[in-house]
Amino acid sequence: HLYSAVDGGRGAEGGRSLAHCRLVDVASASNFHSFKLRHFHLDLHLNFAVKRITGWQVLELTPVQPGVQSLILDTHPSLLVHSVDCKVPGASGAPDVVLSLTYRIEPFTDYGSSLNISLPAAVIRPHRAFRVTIRYTTTDGPAIWWLDAELTCGQTRPLVFTQGHSVCNRSFFPCFDTPAVKSTYSATVRVPEGVTVLMSASRSAYSKQDRVFQFSMEYPVPAYLVALVAGDLQHADIGPRSRVWAEPCILTCAVSKLGGNVERWLNVAEGLFGPYVWGRYDIVFLPPSFPIVAMENPCLTFIISSILESQEFLLIDVIHEIAHGWFGNAVTNATWEEMWLSEGLATYAQRRITTEAYGDAFTCLETMFRLDALHRQMRLLGDNNPVSKLQAKFEPGVNPSSLMNLFTYEKGFCFVSYLSQLCGDIERFDSFLRAYIEKFRFSSVIAQDLLDFFLGFFPELKESCVAQREGLEFERWLNGCGPPLCEPDLSAGKALTGPVQHLCDLWGMDAPEPQVISTFDLSSWSTFQTVLFLDRLLDRSPLPQGIKNPFLPLYEDLCGGVMKCFAVEVFYQTQARLHPNLRRTLQQILFQSSAFNTSTAPSLLTSPPSAPSSPTDPTANGTIALRDVNVSA
Repeated sequence: HLYSAVDGGRGAEGGRSLAHCRLVDVASASNFHSFKLRHFHLDLHLNFAVKRITGWQVLELTPVQPGVQSLILDTHPSLLVHSVDCKVPGASGAPDVVLSLTYRIEPFTDYGSSLNISLPAAVIRPHRAFRVTIRYTTTDGPAIWWLDAELTCGQTRPLVFTQGHSVCNRSFFPCFDTPAVKSTYSATVRVPEGVTVLMSASRSAYSKQDRVFQFSMEYPVPAYLVALVAGDLQHADIGPRSRVWAEPCILTCAVSKLGGNVERWLNVAEGLFGPYVWGRYDIVFLPPSFPIVAMENPCLTFIISSILESQEFLLIDVIHEIAHGWFGNAVTNATWEEMWLSEGLATYAQRRITTEAYGDAFTCLETMFRLDALHRQMRLLGDNNPVSKLQAKFEPGVNPSSLMNLFTYEKGFCFVSYLSQLCGDIERFDSFLRAYIEKFRFSSVIAQDLLDFFLGFFPELKESCVAQREGLEFERWLNGCGPPLCEPDLSAGKALTGPVQHLCDLWGMDAPEPQVISTFDLSSWSTFQTVLFLDRLLDRSPLPQGIKNPFLPLYEDLCGGVMKCFAVEVFYQTQARLHPNLRRTLQQILFQSSAFNTSTAPSLLTSPPSAPSSPTDPTANGTIALRDVNVSA
């Protein structure tokens, strides 16, 4: 049941099963089943003055289905196509002939369009490669974030970055914008003086005189993992295969906070899951106006600079992105409806790494406050809300970014933890995960691939019919609404979680005893202990009037109550420091009355949002997670 639309010649399995050939990605308008994408190249010029990217793209494709007469790619209204052409071999050894191809743009959803390119018979020859060149310009689409100088950390030079997850990169370049398709890519990027360019690839060449950067990604990746950042960036090495990139004003702080830990974390991960295949693991710290916490772009993790305020959240988020090097990047969910295959497994892998590096108690503490947040969200949504499914089916037109929620991470983690419990030995389960990565590396998979391989790896479990165990059926895990069917034992964290619960209990008494409470030294607590205490304190209802803070960092909450005027005032005072995309989102919340009452809003699964963006972790560091027009997790 393996599906790899392209393996770049490196995936040993690299074929298509009948099941995967019928796989449907409702978030893509493309005809990706009809072609094998071997490679694509981007040649781009960044113009900061007008906030525009101009250039061309060359796609190398092979038809894999007979009778194909058109190539359909995902694109976006913000992307203007200028021309499309194709090279075909000349007759009797004559030079290649360049054919201009006809094309049309058609509407698809509010987060994208389709580019339909007519292919002449001279181009389409079964299993014979051909190249299509698309010349285009793109401006302020959802993937491309132009930051004026005042929105950067140093406030001296502008910066631009791209964010492809989940379906945003169709506004960066025309593509098969589905995680089912992987290919290698290369890029040439031209920039003004004083601008450094980084991409989710290896830098292959650089001309200082011409200000041209060249990149190459030699392993197949899906479109959403192609990323670029350009600005006033400097670097410092922090290990044999890692460096930190940042604006000069925060570089020293970033290096001091990470120290030599990254190589240590990579070594632990390799010991658990096998070799790190991406070569370099670099980190670029982006300005506070970066609308998400972190993004697992291969070779180059993007992370928000404000996370430097918390050593523990920095640690967790970097380790989570490292884990994606195996789970999500090397082996990817074939559709966005099964995003847990990346996020749930990466969360499990993250916690295996922290357990090996920092012990059971630390990992149990972090897991406990995350699961608390999951149950808090469950109480808000209700047990029968379909967004709580691991296999969250959604209708055409719904933006997959709306499915980025705690269930993707934490319910997925609980299912993976349950699988590890079934095999009875965590080290045996580590061996299974290594074998899983080895088999499916550089491929895109569905849940059945994982579960079939699991039962094949542990035949005794298959013989005992664990997949049908009453109340814990695999099918129920995947398609049932509500909280996890079971959760891991977190008693190993009692040394850290016990004092938190004790203080919560004392605080919640009808007549709290100040003398007893004063014996707790909260200055010695970790960030995670403090967050867990505050979360549990706020969960208690009712709280004394002087404790519960109405000024929650959510504009939707403010607008939904009596604080709308306060929210408007804060917005007007801070809007100059907000990214235009965020500014527009908040304007919709503040000035569209339909946003004021979120309890009457349609389901996320039937109501498409309008301006895609995507986080890797919607709750880390207390940051507002922007998913289109939804600012609350």
